[in-house]
Amino acid sequence: MKTTNDDLISVNNATTTSWFRAAAPYIHAHRGSTFVIAFDGETIASTHFDNLIHDLALLNSLGIRLVLIYGARPQIEQQCNTHNIAVNYHQGLRITDDASLKIAKSVIGKLRLDIEAKLSFSLPHTPMADARIRCTSGNLVAAQPVGIKDGVDLEHTGEVRRIDTHGIEQQLEQGNIVLLPPLGYSPTGEIFNLSAEAIATATASALTADKLILIGNTQQLARELTVEQASKVLKGSSNEQHHSLSAAVKACNAGVQRVHLLDRSIDGALLQELFSRDGAGTLVSAGSFETIRQATIDDVGGILELIQPLEDNGTLVKRSREHLEIEIAHFTVMERDGAVVACASLYPYPENHVGELACLAVSSGYQSKGRGKQLLSAIEQQAVSRDLTSLCVLTTQTAHWFIEHGFTSAEINELPVKKQRLYNYQRNAKVFSKVLA
Repeated sequence: MKTTNDDLISVNNATTTSWFRAAAPYIHAHRGSTFVIAFDGETIASTHFDNLIHDLALLNSLGIRLVLIYGARPQIEQQCNTHNIAVNYHQGLRITDDASLKIAKSVIGKLRLDIEAKLSFSLPHTPMADARIRCTSGNLVAAQPVGIKDGVDLEHTGEVRRIDTHGIEQQLEQGNIVLLPPLGYSPTGEIFNLSAEAIATATASALTADKLILIGNTQQLARELTVEQASKVLKGSSNEQHHSLSAAVKACNAGVQRVHLLDRSIDGALLQELFSRDGAGTLVSAGSFETIRQATIDDVGGILELIQPLEDNGTLVKRSREHLEIEIAHFTVMERDGAVVACASLYPYPENHVGELACLAVSSGYQSKGRGKQLLSAIEQQAVSRDLTSLCVLTTQTAHWFIEHGFTSAEINELPVKKQRLYNYQRNAKVFSKVLA
């Protein structure tokens, strides 16, 4: 069959419509939020940087308050090499002598002007058309010298002493983007070379930012890490990508709830991470990104949406909203970033010490990833806590899954009497049971 231009336009329109509908909850949720976004010097030098600027402009237009911090390591090194100035590091920090500080100030100042120029771009027929972004900077980061470490004087390399939160908030309230260079200033008028990650971490913590986003080299990192898991990854490793991971751990420990690590090589990663459920980077959080919890009345809509395809194909018995609302206390859900991605219910028959496992469902995009097993484990723990010694389940299409997870075939007359009376012979579901340890 020949594909026409009208067919392609129809597909593109459907894709665009679908994306906006899926992104709408995130657009509403992010409006008015404060995001601290740091990107390294390699990101500035990459072919995707102009697109990143466009994406930042879009975030600003959606009412998101932005604080941007940029790095300059490769640009400073290049200029130092050009002028035959030695480049030395100690414990991952640059040893900034007088000559390299002079280079750093020149390079960082030029990058700041270049970034401000890109944020000012607003020609018609471009992603930044009519953006009219106001970008501001200033002496908003107070610093102090790192000093001498292991006998090595780091000279003009500094560490964050204080973030001028009042000054930053004033600019954000006016709708301005705040741009912070990797420099800090002391009360005595000295200038110190700082780590962009350190400024980003301190700024996100001081502002109690909704998100800290670090863009750099994050290849080969898991999609989600708790602080505990991230700390284990960091042990004994000195990879470049782990500078961002270390900053993420520090930020979470300082009170930032979520830190997103994005790889600079992925064009559009920022938008994918913020406006889709699964994102495009690594999420580091103080707790698990997914939680298993008792369902509430607010979960009814999510459960109905989840189980409807399984009801339509006959895997599950149809349940009305009213039925779910009445029996919601029996349900357990797995929540991922505010959305219900799996559910199960437990109906106890205490007189028989038996619990019925029912309505076990996992969203199609999250199957074959162990979530059903996790929910089953949660239901089993609930059953044991209620002094139930076994589980029973009725199924028409998923017998093999239950067998693989320790269930064995049973007869209808082995069900609790109350359940036997409710058995639907027309549906002819198979019965399985499992003894709980």
